[in-house]
Amino acid sequence: MKAIITSIVLLSFAATALAEFRTWTRNDGKTAELELVSVAESDDGKVGEFRMRNGRSLSIKASTLSEADAKLIADWQPAPDPAAVVSSSVFDDILDGKLVKLDRRSLKSFKDFQKPAKFYVFYYTASWCGPCHQFTPTLVEFYKENKNENFEIILITSDKEENAMEEYAAEKKMPWPQLKFDQVDGFKKEFQLGVTGIPSVIVCDLKGNKLGNFRSDLNKLAELVK
Repeated sequence: MKAIITSIVLLSFAATALAEFRTWTRNDGKTAELELVSVAESDDGKVGEFRMRNGRSLSIKASTLSEADAKLIADWQPAPDPAAVVSSSVFDDILDGKLVKLDRRSLKSFKDFQKPAKFYVFYYTASWCGPCHQFTPTLVEFYKENKNENFEIILITSDKEENAMEEYAAEKKMPWPQLKFDQVDGFKKEFQLGVTGIPSVIVCDLKGNKLGNFRSDLNKLAELVK
């Protein structure tokens, strides 16, 4: 059963609510070692949900805390969800705002791109490449079965014409984004990833380290990105 003391308290960091045990002081001078878990609104003002060291829960009204601790509650914000936090990568500058994605049968600017949390998978391919035509449906199935927040496939074309790139995407119903045709040469110059032939499935971490060409082992790639 939750006990109601008088006030709620929050973390000592206003911008980030990092859970930790600390000493909270009531306005009558009494103290307790508690861990702030969350803050909620009530008819009587803000209330903090705390955890005691024995694991039991405790609700405390902010109005019953010391002035300093009550301010911590007023300034408190929930900690960001780690799953929603995506680190920056060495590829950000060259990819941001420069991706297209199949919309029906046309490649259109992809404005809702969600950056992957761990890996970029660069698919080097072209419409004129026979082995690519054979391999692409397998990669499409891989993508549908394994897509998650950890990775994103980005197509890097070796086509000489933008229309060929678009027709190829439509024919194979490619679900992933592609680097804009006029940005491909710049990408290949900046990131020389050791591609000697196509199709190639080059996996890089966010720092740009090449982890390998997984074209011949998509099962291994599935294990890596899960």
